[in-house]
Amino acid sequence: MVGPRSPLPCTVADVILELGPEHVVDITHRSVVMAILNRTTDSFFDQGRHWDFDDFLRLAERQVAEGADVLDVGGIRAAPGAEVTAAAEANRVVPAVEALRERFDLPISVDTFRGSVVEEALAAGACIGNDISGFADPTFLAVCARHGASVVATHVRIGPRIADPDPHYEDLRCEVRDFLAERGRWAEAAGIPRSRIMLDAGLDLGKTPAMSAELLRHSGDLATLGYPVLLSASNKGFLGALVGTEVDDRREATWAAHALGIGAGCRILRVHDVRGARRVADLMAAMLAEDEGAARESVG
Repeated sequence: MVGPRSPLPCTVADVILELGPEHVVDITHRSVVMAILNRTTDSFFDQGRHWDFDDFLRLAERQVAEGADVLDVGGIRAAPGAEVTAAAEANRVVPAVEALRERFDLPISVDTFRGSVVEEALAAGACIGNDISGFADPTFLAVCARHGASVVATHVRIGPRIADPDPHYEDLRCEVRDFLAERGRWAEAAGIPRSRIMLDAGLDLGKTPAMSAELLRHSGDLATLGYPVLLSASNKGFLGALVGTEVDDRREATWAAHALGIGAGCRILRVHDVRGARRVADLMAAMLAEDEGAARESVG
């Protein structure tokens, strides 16, 4: 006799994610799709393909039509590159935020590690500060708290835009988890509620491909901290290393990473391919809900 199926190994309890005053999401099963919109000429993925402002807006329109829940605007790449001053970054980001705010009724995130840039972006209509430095700028959290914004804390071993070709950890999973648990406490101490604090393991940021793969497999480590977990795996180098493909041929690997991450508790997907991510997220939501129902029936 075959017994009831075991539920997917997801550790998320009933969790509410606040993406803005009018955008509150139950992420018990549902995953949010955050669309990447670069205002850079040297992004690792698109290499400035959408730098022209009209092209940028057309991309945003397509992402919204394909099911994006959040639009994430960045004006400086995370990897080493040409110097971009805070003023130049703001000049790239703020007009983009204003244009998106006028056109779409979606939360807007700004991908920056500078408190001065997030200040201007939030004033222009953004409502999320996505910081890949783990709040290294001491003004960042205070600015976000003052604006009532949500935040993303990302793990990085040294810092953004700093080469880290040979990273070493005594205990990778423990160090990443402890770093992000501390950043979550920092955000709460600044006055930001848990439902507005997202954690990101920072795949490829000071990690070898094997390290990033290990963190992806064990995304549940972060889910147990009680904050919404963001997965930024889209087209990243560790996927290419694992499956032997270049940056323009990692779509299917990205879909697989998204499914694995959601199964382990991730609930925000930061992506280039909105259509594919939306389908993965919706399928996984249906499976998680069905398996939860089956588990309840088995003990009922």
